[in-house]
Amino acid sequence: MHETPLRSVLFMPASNQRAMDKARGLAADALIFDLEDAVAPAAKAEARAQACAQLAAGGYGERPVAVRCNSLETPWGADDLDALARAPLAQLCLPKVETVDAVDAVLARLAAAGREELPLWAMLETPLGVANAASIAAHPAVAVLVLGTTDLATALRLPAGRAREGLAYALSQAVLAARCAGIPVLDGVSLVLDDEALLAAECEHGRALGFDGKSLIHPAQVPVANRVFGPDPAALGHARRLLAAWEEAEVAGKGLAVLDGKLIETMHVDEARRLLRLGERLGSD
Repeated sequence: MHETPLRSVLFMPASNQRAMDKARGLAADALIFDLEDAVAPAAKAEARAQACAQLAAGGYGERPVAVRCNSLETPWGADDLDALARAPLAQLCLPKVETVDAVDAVLARLAAAGREELPLWAMLETPLGVANAASIAAHPAVAVLVLGTTDLATALRLPAGRAREGLAYALSQAVLAARCAGIPVLDGVSLVLDDEALLAAECEHGRALGFDGKSLIHPAQVPVANRVFGPDPAALGHARRLLAAWEEAEVAGKGLAVLDGKLIETMHVDEARRLLRLGERLGSD
């Protein structure tokens, strides 16, 4: 089971050197330096060079730092992969993944540039990508699924202000695919920057669907995502009580364990242990 917290994953334009420098002091669980949507065509080459330099400089601790490249179908994708194959990059984020063949094409380009193994974060941003979510998630090189809800909502022709309703099937498909593959899955970004309550509600919705965390576009969104997707003290307390009841039943030789009038099954024990490991990793009480 993936143990690295991914409550908050912050996209940062690789064309913005100052933003990438400031990211060293942010509380985001992971960072994605973006060469794609957040970078104008005229700035692509400079952003690519800055992202590689930033990776070489380091200073981001043990958390994941990925780079989102441009698609191979664009004029910049091949150059991105050639440069990133030589950079000290630990994971690569792929935009608009629709098929396993697209994943294999990226791996082939990386191999030709001398990089044989690189965990991939696959973004599902189109109806076809969602339709193929299970096979994409099952690809051995894919380490994380990321929903691109903005592009997906447009492709599905969802009305403004009602996108989350229309995305319900796609969101659940992504979670199901990730769970079948045993990898984390991230909810898409929120474009609203001045309404913390709305962001919190969207995070709560994603958490209720089973997402591990949320991709973000502004540092101010990080605390909300960390709070909603992190284990709260009540949940950690319940997990400890559940494990105690389970262990007590085992010592007593009982065939059943019960907590607060509810039967405890092995799956509940596994989830309690996972939650406590996450809490320990995050330093939660």
